[in-house]
Amino acid sequence: MVSPAQIRDFALSLPRTTEGLVRDSVRFRIGKIVYLAFSPDETLMGFAFPKEERDALVASEPATFQLPRTSDLRFNWVVARLDRLDEQRTRELVLDAWRMCVPKKVSALIDESAVGGSSYGVRRPTKG
Repeated sequence: MVSPAQIRDFALSLPRTTEGLVRDSVRFRIGKIVYLAFSPDETLMGFAFPKEERDALVASEPATFQLPRTSDLRFNWVVARLDRLDEQRTRELVLDAWRMCVPKKVSALIDESAVGGSSYGVRRPTKG
C-alpha cells in the first residue's frame, strides 16, 4: 500500500503542481485544474482520467476503482481505494493525471523510465 505522504511527495515533484486544502480535502492542481485529490480521511484518491475509458477501468477492477459521485461524472475523474494500490501503480496513475493537465512541452520534462525508481525522473530543460 502507498501512503498519502508518498503520493504527496511525488505529486509535488511534478512541474507546476501546487497543493491546496478545499473542504478538508487535499487537492493538487495545475493552475485552476485539479488533477489529484484525497478524501478527507485519506482512504480514497480521486484523479484525472479520460471519461471515455473510466467505465472500462472500473469494470476491470471494481475492488480498486469506482466512479466519482454523480455530481462529478461530468469531469474526467475516477476514484481509487488507496489500500488497493502499490507505489508503482499509483505513480503511473498520478503521472497520467498530471499529463492530462499540462502542456506537452511540460509533460516532456518527465522521463517515464525513472518513474518507478527513487528519482522521479524530472528532466530540466537545457540551455543552448
